[in-house]
Order: sequence, then C-alpha cells, then structure tokens
Amino acid sequence: MNVSDRITEELKTAMKQRDQVRMDTLRMLKSDFKNAEIDKRAPLAEDEMLVIVQKSIKKRQDAIEMYKTGNRQDLVDKESREAEILKAYLPPQMGEEEIRKLAEDAVKESGAASRKDMGKVMGILMPKIKGKADGKLVQQVVSAL
Repeated sequence: MNVSDRITEELKTAMKQRDQVRMDTLRMLKSDFKNAEIDKRAPLAEDEMLVIVQKSIKKRQDAIEMYKTGNRQDLVDKESREAEILKAYLPPQMGEEEIRKLAEDAVKESGAASRKDMGKVMGILMPKIKGKADGKLVQQVVSAL
C-alpha cells in the first residue's frame, strides 16, 4: 500500500473516531499531493510523496519555532501533534553513522578536496538518501567531512 492509499484509509478512520487534528492534517497532506500532481501533470511516485511529507513536517517545525518565540504554547502543541502524525508516513530515518558512511563514499567518488566541492558530494549523496534522512543533518555531516 503506497503512502496515498494509507493516508486515505487513515483519514476514514480519523473521521469515524472524530479526531479533528488528524483529519485536518491528513486532508492538508492529500491536498498537497493533489496540487503536486496538478503541477506535474502526472501521478506522483512514492519518493515524490515522501518529499512532500518531509516538506510538511519541516513547515510545522518552522512554525513551532516561531510560536515558541511568540509564547503561543497552544499553537506549539497543535503543530507538534501534526508533525508527529506526519512522521508516521516516513520510512525509518537513517542515523548519523549511516549518513557518515554514505557521505565518505560520496566524497571518495566525487574526489572532493575542499568545502567548494560540497555541491558535488551532495549531488551524489542526496538521491541515495532521499526521504530517509533530514537534509540539515546530511549537510552537517558532509561539511564536517
């Protein structure tokens, strides 16, 4: 079952349980999928759906930071719950050690010698870990190498 089908089934369950936060979150995600399909003019692949889920989580994390600075704990709690709901649709995330191994291989493959070559390394590395790791963590590991 792909991500979209799973979301549809869980949306039905949330409607039966009258879980408003889960319903709103899943409806927004389905809307994001539909908009991406319209833009692409073709059905989305599984990895494209995962990228959209990651972007949605990132939006919520950014909102959480802003709400914390504005002392809006009620909104922080809401956004945190939505982010947790969305994280269930991502595959298990890679740890820092796994990313480091792949990054070291990418550095060797690209022949990178300095920070200027970071783009080459990221270009090789990102397709391998797309949807399986946070981009910010990957960037930190690569820049450390």
